[in-house]
Amino acid sequence: MATIGITEPWATRPSEAPTYVLSRWLFLRLLGVVYLVAFLSLCPQVTGLVGEQGLLPAGAFLERAHAIYGAAAVRLFPTLCWLGAGDAMLRALCWTGVVLALLLIAGVAQTPVLLLLWVDYLSLSVAGQTFLWFQWDALLLETGLLAVLFAPTQLLPSLTTERAPLAPARWLMWGLLFRLVVLSGVTKLASADPTWRHLTALDYHFWTQPLPPWPAWYAHWLPAWTHKAMTLAILVIEVGVPWLMLAPPRWRHAGRARHAACAILILGQLGIALTGNYGFFNLMAIVLCVPLLDDPLMRRVLPLPLTAGPPEPRWRVYAVRGLAPVLALLALLAFAREIAQTVPGVRRPLENPLLDAVAPLRSVNGYGLFRVMTTERPEIVVEGSDDTLHWKEYGFRWKPGDVTRRPAFMAPHMPRLDWQMWFAGLDPAGAQPWLLPLLRRLLAGTPQVLELLGDNPFPARPPRYVRLVYYRYRFAEPSVRAGTGAWWERDRVGYLTKALSLADFAAAN
Repeated sequence: MATIGITEPWATRPSEAPTYVLSRWLFLRLLGVVYLVAFLSLCPQVTGLVGEQGLLPAGAFLERAHAIYGAAAVRLFPTLCWLGAGDAMLRALCWTGVVLALLLIAGVAQTPVLLLLWVDYLSLSVAGQTFLWFQWDALLLETGLLAVLFAPTQLLPSLTTERAPLAPARWLMWGLLFRLVVLSGVTKLASADPTWRHLTALDYHFWTQPLPPWPAWYAHWLPAWTHKAMTLAILVIEVGVPWLMLAPPRWRHAGRARHAACAILILGQLGIALTGNYGFFNLMAIVLCVPLLDDPLMRRVLPLPLTAGPPEPRWRVYAVRGLAPVLALLALLAFAREIAQTVPGVRRPLENPLLDAVAPLRSVNGYGLFRVMTTERPEIVVEGSDDTLHWKEYGFRWKPGDVTRRPAFMAPHMPRLDWQMWFAGLDPAGAQPWLLPLLRRLLAGTPQVLELLGDNPFPARPPRYVRLVYYRYRFAEPSVRAGTGAWWERDRVGYLTKALSLADFAAAN
């Protein structure tokens, strides 16, 4: 005797393959938002960082590369800045990226627009040198390149029909999200860092991370057991939850598993964003979760009449099916190498001819934030003086300086000099290639560089001398904050440089 049941609106029959037209529609527009944020954030910074009067001029960098590698430099450092690396070119690349991002959001010619966006951002990433070599820059490049295969080939947007995404391209997007999250967890465990092994990482993280916002102060002073529970939750989410997204498509509950993975991962990213400033990383990671959602679920939250239209042209199907195995192999190799290099005892990158061949494109990457937790917070403070007796401190907009200034939110904006100052505190010698030019530009009063900072204590004319002072920062205890209003406490460790003048730099050259 047959029974009549009620089918849940988001369920898919085992014999039916779910479609992902609406989630792809939303994903590509949100990816356009990420590109827009990235370019708009970089626009006011790019000339001060790598412009003609910047800290690491792109033109000089490419000249050195050509002198060392000859004609091969163009392949090793792929950038449109070979056509010109002046301020005008850098600004043009940024604003071109803004226009292309708006076209992507509007749904116009998304496949060619995505390819142009990738070329544009790759060009700026190469020219930007150390200032544009963060994990979210790499993630945006890899996502943008895979999105070229994922996007529809229609030139004009439609509100009724859109070609359904090809399954191999969709799995590549899922694989990127899987690799991003799982590597973040596995590398924490593989590094043998004691703070992760003993679940004490969050005892340090909130105050030693690069640019903590004010909620991080409150999170730091939560009970120790709360930190342990949160640390354990992070490891479980990063190592365990991504496997849900790999459920076989024909499994009855595969859709629910992917929906659950999407929800948990998004909540995790929102938690990270609440207590940290990581540029557009959290936004990018959330956007990567969107392709996990199938059309039956999306229609409940995005009531568009959009349905799957005619299939993609045959050439497109062959191209995606031909490239997908190659890209999947490269992703697997990057996954394995990242884990192997994290294991203690591996001193140098493991060589792989395939990964080495595509490395200049910066679009097949390993990931893993905070695999080794920082347990101290050294900070470099820049001071200027006219007489070497009375010193004034330069203020940065975002990084810790004045202990009474409340730590602020700035994400998804990415203040790249402030971020690099955090790395410089951990390794001052490694930062010399741009840290000493920073001092020289301050002595010269270079406007493009001064715009990267906050308060200029010498508004009338530049100081005659500058120096670097080394401090140890830590969050102020609640009793200290209640009495003084200070968010930070700091102790001076010493001086990284003597009092330097323009004559010292001229003599060094």
